[in-house]
Amino acid sequence: MITNEVSDGLAGILRTAIVELVRRDGPDLSARQLGVFLTCYLETDAQTVRGLAAQLGVSKPAITRALDRLSEFDLVRRKTDPLDRRSVLVQRTATGMAFLREMRTILRDAASTLRITAEPAPNRSRTGSESVRATH
Repeated sequence: MITNEVSDGLAGILRTAIVELVRRDGPDLSARQLGVFLTCYLETDAQTVRGLAAQLGVSKPAITRALDRLSEFDLVRRKTDPLDRRSVLVQRTATGMAFLREMRTILRDAASTLRITAEPAPNRSRTGSESVRATH
């Protein structure tokens, strides 16, 4: 079971990572754009506009707008599916791969800085179960 302390620690990592992404010189992505980007890069299957809309639970026009923005930053490319010309495939780019590597580094550094540990929380009675907490 995830405790509030762990959830707070994970939220802290997310906040630190997002702040770092906002501060650096590069694409400033919305949550939807970031969700589309990560789905395209972390899923092994080829992604389509229709598939992304279904997987993320948003409309196809919303996915199209997110892909428009990601394309502006050269994070993805769209290509007509040669097997189904009505379908659009989303392709990864070298720029997108570099952005993903940078995000991984930012997340790793944030987690390291906030040190997610499996230590008992101080000043609490122990009932035989260890609590997982984030230390700052």
